[in-house]
Amino acid sequence: MDTKKLRQKILDLAIRGKLVPQDPNDEPASVLLERIKEEKERLIKEGKIKRSKKTVSSDTPHYENVPFEVPKGWVWTTFGNVCKKLTDGSHNPPPKCSNGYTVISAQNIKNGKIVFTDKDRYTDELGFQKENPRTQITNGDIILGIIGGSIGNVAIYDLSVPVIAQRSISIIDTYVSNIYCFYLLQSTIFQSLFLEKSIGNAQAGVYLGELDKLYIPLPPLSEQQRIVTEIKRWFALIEQIEFDKADLQTTIKQTKSKILDLAIHGKLVPQDPNDEPGIELLKRINPDFTPCDNGHYTQLPKGWTTIKVGDVAIYTNGRAFKPEDWIHEGLPIIRIQNLNDNSASYNRTPKTYESKYLIHNGDLLFAWAASLGTYIWNGGKAWLNQHIFKVDPYPFIEKQYLYHVFKAMITEFYTQSHGSGMVHITKKQFENIKLLLPPLEEQKRIVQTLEQISTKLDVIMGSL
Repeated sequence: MDTKKLRQKILDLAIRGKLVPQDPNDEPASVLLERIKEEKERLIKEGKIKRSKKTVSSDTPHYENVPFEVPKGWVWTTFGNVCKKLTDGSHNPPPKCSNGYTVISAQNIKNGKIVFTDKDRYTDELGFQKENPRTQITNGDIILGIIGGSIGNVAIYDLSVPVIAQRSISIIDTYVSNIYCFYLLQSTIFQSLFLEKSIGNAQAGVYLGELDKLYIPLPPLSEQQRIVTEIKRWFALIEQIEFDKADLQTTIKQTKSKILDLAIHGKLVPQDPNDEPGIELLKRINPDFTPCDNGHYTQLPKGWTTIKVGDVAIYTNGRAFKPEDWIHEGLPIIRIQNLNDNSASYNRTPKTYESKYLIHNGDLLFAWAASLGTYIWNGGKAWLNQHIFKVDPYPFIEKQYLYHVFKAMITEFYTQSHGSGMVHITKKQFENIKLLLPPLEEQKRIVQTLEQISTKLDVIMGSL
């Protein structure tokens, strides 16, 4: 379930009058607008506010000029018509201090709220008193990002701490429901508009004059309140879904890890007494082979033995290709960062062609530096760069089984690794780590069972 899209669907239904039913007894939004207009005229006459310089008429715009039709009792109007405060932060922030009053910016907008951080700017009493009369940020104000990548990020200031603002945000207070306007600005239609303003220029901005002229669908005040209540109810349900989804994802990951652990300790599939023991196959390949001391593995499953990682495969380290070795045609070179998506994005190839550095689809790889991990390569022919082992298992071990074993043992590999900068494990350390080896036929059964279970769990994960 895409909960982000579900949120947007709810918001879009809300601003079109389709989330809650209309009540014919509600005072029409047109009457509310007239009352707001009268209040503004009174304040203008008393000299408490200035008349807006907007060029758009305060009359209700014609429907052909707006995105969609609204229900009876609603009106299309401009954002400026319902605002009692529409300003931005300081264009000349006061001097910095080590502490004092916080100067908030778009960086403080987090998940619909204003959150203080350890990177905040502060100002002193003089700086606060100089800037505060213009913005007067109070509990319940709408805070909107209006510069660069922050455009369209919106929050409700729900704190009682006095603050001032930098110019990257707009501070908004309305004569209607601020919470309704908060949700309105998050809807697809307005977020798309903000996105258009932010594309192509990191310092693009939405000017206050543009916000003032922004057309908005306005329901009756009582319906605004019902809409807010319904949105909150839906969003609470979605948050619970997200929590449950995250919890289930964690459970699935833990389940996979547990199943993998059972597999490499002989507890996932039953043993078959007819299987040739792993030690017998090893001795047929190498008569002088001596298994490791079982140590704490005293209760090994029947037919299993303890060996070292170095006993199961040939490990070829990738080559440290130098810039002078590269030409711009032929097969690409892969690095560790290419392994997660099976992409060979380097548009370079070495001048020399040593076959031991060539990898193909299905090859088993192990990254031994920076980010330890094991991979089955599925990105076509490529040349292997340094920090990656190409793993060629011996006949007595299944490649896919070894892949799963390495995944299950990743914590052990990290335990043996070292390096204060780039974490890495040496070839000798890698090869000396012990693992449990089952008979070859049991390896195949384990791989088959693991893949069946993993497929089912992946289907569940993908449906969340």
